[in-house]
Amino acid sequence: MRYKCFDQIIEKCRVRESVKKIAVAGAAEEHVLKAIIAADQIGIASPILIGDEEKIKTNLTRLGQQGDGYPVVHAQTAQECGEKAVELVKAKTADFIMKGMVDTKDVLKPLVKKENGLHTGRAMNVFSYNEVPQMSHMLALADGGMIPYPTLEQKKDIILNCVEALHKLGIENPAIAVLAAVEKVNPKMPETTDAAALVEMNKNGQIPGCEIVGPISFDIAFSKEIAERKGYECPYCGDFDMGLVPSMVAGNLMHKAMILCGGAKMAGVIVGAKVPVVLTSRGASSAEKFASMALASLLS
Repeated sequence: MRYKCFDQIIEKCRVRESVKKIAVAGAAEEHVLKAIIAADQIGIASPILIGDEEKIKTNLTRLGQQGDGYPVVHAQTAQECGEKAVELVKAKTADFIMKGMVDTKDVLKPLVKKENGLHTGRAMNVFSYNEVPQMSHMLALADGGMIPYPTLEQKKDIILNCVEALHKLGIENPAIAVLAAVEKVNPKMPETTDAAALVEMNKNGQIPGCEIVGPISFDIAFSKEIAERKGYECPYCGDFDMGLVPSMVAGNLMHKAMILCGGAKMAGVIVGAKVPVVLTSRGASSAEKFASMALASLLS
């Protein structure tokens, strides 16, 4: 199944028989609580709030909720918030994690500890899912938020993580474009040699469950008309499910350009562990926060 918009993802969460539980690390701030309360009310996820218990209950009351209306796990520091969130998913009391007002490292450090059994051994990355008005279906991009300059092996891990996520979303054999500025392999452009290596890994079974094409430029990958004009023959042009960017900077710039100039909407989730982690920022819109929670819920 291919999703066209976030409304479909949110609706998928709402109609399920059971609601997934989300451990919110650093839940005391009002803007975090507002998003969580709204997500709970529309059936995206049921929260377990982690942080300063007194502050959480005070802010819940201020927001018109009963102070004891949600389960609260007291934690005094950001590090403790992350550790307790991981403990909850390890114990299967929660299904996934949301990063509230704590640093990403406060969640990821306990998540990758071998004794917690939640790390896959692969590099973790941000899996972004984008609703783009100009496209017929949603577009996955990686990695725009974790690994500044991924090595070939890390790019392999990123694809494996994202393929697993796309399978959970119902896309059985996703088509992945390894993005570059050109379509020819050039030793002076490492992203092109990496792309060729990833295509070979796909062919020999090291990266199964998908079809990889590259190196390929963004316009050719996502516009059938441009591909035809340039004489590039590939059955997936205009129909790819995901783009692998060569660097975090490239991914970050692409995301912001699509949102600010193209009217795109985005959700971001860290993948590569046994449970997804929702990334939200103070500047994220309510719609983006809901979408990220809904996406993580479907991936958990």
